[in-house]
Amino acid sequence: MSFVTGNKIRISLFGQSHSEAMGTVIDGLPSGFKIDEEKLAAFMARRAPGNDEFSTTRKEGDKVRFVSGITNGVTNGAPLCGIIENTNTRSKDYENLKDVPRPGHADFAAWSKFGDNRDVSGGGQFSGRLTATMCIAGGICKQLLEEKGIHIGAHIASIGTKKDDLFDAVNVNKEDFVGEKSFPVINDEKGEAMKEEIRKAKSEADSIGGTIECAIVGVPAGIGDTLFGGWESKISSAIFAIPAVKGIEFGRGFEASTLRGSENNDAFRMKDGEVVTSTNNHGGILGGISSGMPIIFRAAFKPTPSIGKEQESVSLSRKENTTLIINGRHDPCIVKRAVVCVEAAAAIVAANMIL
Repeated sequence: MSFVTGNKIRISLFGQSHSEAMGTVIDGLPSGFKIDEEKLAAFMARRAPGNDEFSTTRKEGDKVRFVSGITNGVTNGAPLCGIIENTNTRSKDYENLKDVPRPGHADFAAWSKFGDNRDVSGGGQFSGRLTATMCIAGGICKQLLEEKGIHIGAHIASIGTKKDDLFDAVNVNKEDFVGEKSFPVINDEKGEAMKEEIRKAKSEADSIGGTIECAIVGVPAGIGDTLFGGWESKISSAIFAIPAVKGIEFGRGFEASTLRGSENNDAFRMKDGEVVTSTNNHGGILGGISSGMPIIFRAAFKPTPSIGKEQESVSLSRKENTTLIINGRHDPCIVKRAVVCVEAAAAIVAANMIL
């Protein structure tokens, strides 16, 4: 099933944007682990909609209710199931999308595969709303990893052409993480320029994309596998489960293709009895296996397809060209709320690789 991931800690997501509820089932968690529910709630709140001018006006609390797998706040060995109720839906806003698909959205692909049985309300199972269920699992995995001294943090690396500072790829540590900021950037001055990019797109009934940088620190050397079992393969698969992701790069990434080997290779050296590298162009991964350096990657997010401008589309029933005005409540930029989703996806992969 495409909604299931993981081999050691198996995670199954369920629900749709406007279904009564949605959630996750997690199988393989160690028994006796105490989940910090306040910490999980704060993690979920970073993704929740309707909290500021940069997100949709749809207001959802995204409070997690556990219905199995936990006794007095401690995992009991049974599959853990956590659900979130959808309380602020307006399905009527999506009626016209049953016949006229949104350009840039999964509407047409969903119709091609499922026909009239598809759920168009809020985008159904193709909606970014489903990342809330990923964040339940990711938030718990993140707590498990932190007990092992492994920490994950992400920030907005760019909005449009405006860029934030990047992590120090060699020396980044958990103290450098900014995810709990209201606008999660390293350089607040550059963050203000990014905010203006979002405001400008919103004022023009448009949207804008951007990138997110993520670091995983504390992973010892020698974890992972080659080919399909490597860190890059597993992280990429999880990151592309976040709607709107269109690209990913590790370490120096695409820029490495412009370099010579003498420029891109990271020299080895000894430090406190351990092998390290002087630079980290490889992003902490060699041959799919961790090198002991921080694991660094960046993901690219496209602009939100649902915009206020009139767009060209087609009528699926009449088989003719037409135009579309999109109703409903949508993010002018998904990147800010996606930072925590990237952390969640990375945590799910890291937990399966390490624990």
